[in-house]
Amino acid sequence: MVTAYDHYLKSGLIPPVGGALVNLAVAKSELADLKAYAGSLQSIQLSQRSLCDLELLAVGAFSPLDRFMNAADYERVVNEMRLSSGSLFPIPITLPVPEAAVKPDRDIALRDPRNELIAIMTVEEVYEWDLADMAEQVFQTRDVRHPLVAEMHRWGRFNISGALRLLQQPHHYEFQELRLTPKETREKLAGLGPHNVVAFQTRNPLHRVHEEITKRAAEQINGILLLHPVVGMTSPGDIDHYTRVRSYKALAHCYAENQMLLALLPLAMRMAGPREALWHALIRRNYGANYIIIGRNHASPSADANGQPFYAPYAAQELVQDLSQETGVQVLPFNELVYLPDEDRYEEASKIAKGTRTISVSGSEVRERYLANGEDLPPWLIRPEVAEMLAATFPPAHKQGVCVWFTGLSGAGKSTTAEILTVLLQERGRQVTVLDGDVVRTNLSRGLGFTKSDRDVNIRRIGFVAAEIVRHCGAVVCAAVSPYRAVRNDVRNMIGADRFVEVFVDTPLAECERRDTKGMYARARRGEITNFTGIDDPYEIPEHPEIRLETVERDAEANARLILSYLIENGFIRE
Repeated sequence: MVTAYDHYLKSGLIPPVGGALVNLAVAKSELADLKAYAGSLQSIQLSQRSLCDLELLAVGAFSPLDRFMNAADYERVVNEMRLSSGSLFPIPITLPVPEAAVKPDRDIALRDPRNELIAIMTVEEVYEWDLADMAEQVFQTRDVRHPLVAEMHRWGRFNISGALRLLQQPHHYEFQELRLTPKETREKLAGLGPHNVVAFQTRNPLHRVHEEITKRAAEQINGILLLHPVVGMTSPGDIDHYTRVRSYKALAHCYAENQMLLALLPLAMRMAGPREALWHALIRRNYGANYIIIGRNHASPSADANGQPFYAPYAAQELVQDLSQETGVQVLPFNELVYLPDEDRYEEASKIAKGTRTISVSGSEVRERYLANGEDLPPWLIRPEVAEMLAATFPPAHKQGVCVWFTGLSGAGKSTTAEILTVLLQERGRQVTVLDGDVVRTNLSRGLGFTKSDRDVNIRRIGFVAAEIVRHCGAVVCAAVSPYRAVRNDVRNMIGADRFVEVFVDTPLAECERRDTKGMYARARRGEITNFTGIDDPYEIPEHPEIRLETVERDAEANARLILSYLIENGFIRE
């Protein structure tokens, strides 16, 4: 079957961009009355993820979607990657809420995390969603090492949907000139002439391979590069968007005049691999692109619990290419590019003769081989102006933040070992914050009980504080029972997997009971205490902790020194 897209390709014409864009902004004449009305309504405070989604829904980036998905759209997207209308759409865009928090057939106010009024929703539907099904279908895994699978465990059990009226866009103070809506981006691209447009999705600073790929892509289509970095929510541990955007601006001079347009995308990524890549293609179609660059491991998170990748390296390319006739967005696939030091140039690995000396390049190598070790980035790898920015904001590993997270049964020896480790770290010049479970319960989580939901809140509070300490390059030692695997992995993602060291204090239950001077286990056995971990509430053993400690034959000091050795070997401590 010959499609309209085939016609454009054969004729040499430029395929049309996406259709009409959704616009949820209310008229200025209605604004004052609606803001006053919103003050009388029940309010929902949006998470950062939902706020990003609402911002892009409102300007048409998710067109034809014009609301958080109702049950019919949600079910079909999860199972078939299509809206109920039949339009292709691979990622569920939903607004989860706690059970019975919102009733249908009423208006509610939607507010940002700072409680600023953003929109009014007319609630038309409240429906339950299935976490396990969504994890399997959308992310192809239930493994809580996947950042979104772990995060979903703290979402509400119900989704709400209904017509939206945007009263104001979330306000951004930084890089305002680059925050272009789909409509504004299309207009700027049109002003550069009738060209094909290739989009480049990125959440990393551009190294020389990225630069080479994007230039080749623009030349290949005789068109314009839409450099479209994500500045919403990316993968835990990514370099902050302030540094990244400064680096993109610094590289603008490396492209020919009118060859590149830089615009920012406030997207909350899902790290869903192939589905995510297709979603990115549809979004870029709405911004005016008819090509997209898809490389290896597009939108793939770090390894699963078994150390294996979540998705095949080129699965994203294949899915987007298979559906390109329907989307109107062609894939420009680039296989691995390597550096040829003897020729001072880059080439696709598949095109290089045997025996040629090559050097592989990757974003992780930039971070792990050079920045983490305090080494200068060579100019063949990354331009000096960008290298200078990265060196200033990404210190070597021994000056970066790190979290050592002790988990295990009550009485396992977590606090004792953590106390000794803290002294050993301070001896080597690191300032350390200790977040002990009992102390946190007294000072940060007073009033919380021991139900599963209260325990989850307590652990996430510790995780939030720890993540802030790590973000500011501090060392933090946390010791809490933290019995549930999904929440521990959620905290791992808050902090960043490369800066999180999970220590499982593997003490048998019988030994913990023998050590129990407070008699807590005995009280739990008699039923005087309920929801006690190891007795009438489960402890989910870590599947792949960085360190597993044996405490019966090895004492606390020996275990603390074992952890110290791990931190030295991984560069977090200098000997």
